[in-house]
Amino acid sequence: MNILWLSQLVPYPPTGLGVLQRSYNLIRELAGEHRVYLLGFVQRKPLEEIFGDPERGLKEAYAHLRSICAEVEFMPIPVDKRKNGRLRLAARSLLMKDPYTINWMKSASMHRTARAWRARHHFDLVHFDTISLAPYLPDFLGLPITVNHHNIESHMMLRRAKLAANPLERAYFWQEGVRLKRYEQRVCRQFDMHLTCSTLDTARLRHENDGLNVVEIPNGVDIDFFRPSGAEREAGNLVFAGNLGRYPNAAAASYIAERVWPLLQATRPGVTMHIIGANPSEALKALSQREPRFKVLGFVPDVRPYLDRAEVYVCPITDGGGTKLKVLDALAMGSALVADPIACEGIDVKEGETVLFAREPEDYVRQIVRLLENKELRARMGAAARQLVEDRFSYESIGTKLDRVMTDCAEVARSRVAGAAVHI
Repeated sequence: MNILWLSQLVPYPPTGLGVLQRSYNLIRELAGEHRVYLLGFVQRKPLEEIFGDPERGLKEAYAHLRSICAEVEFMPIPVDKRKNGRLRLAARSLLMKDPYTINWMKSASMHRTARAWRARHHFDLVHFDTISLAPYLPDFLGLPITVNHHNIESHMMLRRAKLAANPLERAYFWQEGVRLKRYEQRVCRQFDMHLTCSTLDTARLRHENDGLNVVEIPNGVDIDFFRPSGAEREAGNLVFAGNLGRYPNAAAASYIAERVWPLLQATRPGVTMHIIGANPSEALKALSQREPRFKVLGFVPDVRPYLDRAEVYVCPITDGGGTKLKVLDALAMGSALVADPIACEGIDVKEGETVLFAREPEDYVRQIVRLLENKELRARMGAAARQLVEDRFSYESIGTKLDRVMTDCAEVARSRVAGAAVHI
């Protein structure tokens, strides 16, 4: 088939952001069986975080993605070219019909390019990699269209509103969440198929939108890339990894620093905590300067050595949707995991077998110490974690399922058109 993949960002490299890992690996799997045409926007911040120089990153991305896709083109987001463009748009969006998340992706150039690509190529199916690209639905009327939900955006925004301490932020996030929910209800039926990351997100989507064609395509992990070395892990070594420019990860890192670390130091003073991810806050960096055993490393090009050395992976994420790819990476590396249940949503973990749950700072300290003092438990949990991702979350098996459901979607659409023609 000829598949057009419409993307909200440059889906490369498969590191640093969960969306990069998911989108890149699904594109790679599809490109093994079909001709994939990739059209998307350039979000410069992820490229800058990973490559330092966004232009160098974009050049490398073009070279690599063109080696697996039939055609690749990216264009700038108009709002991002203006000084304080996003901030001004956020304010204006309060008075506009559509929410900020949707307005941000609007581009006359993208409409022109989308229509030109449709005229030039025979697409069997069009895939929107986020509902934020829904303004481009009119450009592909008559074609089978799938949409991916990395999260259920309205649910994530409303949960963020509940967690916000600042009253103004809480009010803004709540309004944005309500408007996103209304937008989702308005446009969801225009897609032929919805792809979600987890059973929970499927339930959330269907709760607000009855009758949708929803298929779960879980997040996965490259099980050959993320593989434990078998080397001895370092005593007292703890780790958390995630892009700290994203609110759920930043909040989790702050929680470790402010709530868990002081108690842990009092209970087990010899431990070392590694916080990995781009855009660490000034507060985190200041704590790292004061306390040598609290290490804030920023972005690292390869997180595997840090996961491989750590005795415990700590993940107090209490926000976000979908499936946390950082958790899948840790499980694939055979890490002993202590996490909030929300961090494990969408993953079939079992308490005491593949994860120890914690909800309060005292719980985290107790579970961390329990693992540090029990090598056999760490080894048993690590082996079970690795087995779980091998059985359920390899991108090879996920790609096979995606291929099947997209092929079925295109065939159903063709049959519908053929049936209409015969009826006429």
